[in-house]
Amino acid sequence: MKHPKVDVKILDSRLHQNMPTYATGGSAGIDLRACIEHALVIQPKQCELIPSGIAIHLANPGFAAMILPRSGLGHKHGIVLGNLVGLIDSDYQGQIFVSLWNRSQIPFTLMPMERMAQLVIVPVVQAQFNIVEDFPLSERGTGGFGSTGKH
Repeated sequence: MKHPKVDVKILDSRLHQNMPTYATGGSAGIDLRACIEHALVIQPKQCELIPSGIAIHLANPGFAAMILPRSGLGHKHGIVLGNLVGLIDSDYQGQIFVSLWNRSQIPFTLMPMERMAQLVIVPVVQAQFNIVEDFPLSERGTGGFGSTGKH
């Protein structure tokens, strides 16, 4: 797949020294930074909505952007996303905000311009839904949670 072009608006001038980019040739996402003015203490079980300082416009319904947590922050400090995964539709043009949740028992200090989450562009298929009365039988059928796991 060729590299899609994504329009990006820099809303926080500090990002000109830390432009959103892929860290390596194999990176799936770009880091989003906390565009806050002062250090912010996120208390245990608290959620904060943090500006990223950028806006994107995908402009193609065949793509969406997903905001994902940074694994080190989640594992070491309990900092994950308040909505678990953020979804940015192709027609959204506003600033990207990140809901950070401190799921740990220890306060966490988020510093200005600290990497807080990652943004991944993914392909999207908009399905055409066909209303039916019944489905043809499948091997799984209506087996729900855990139906293909350990017995």
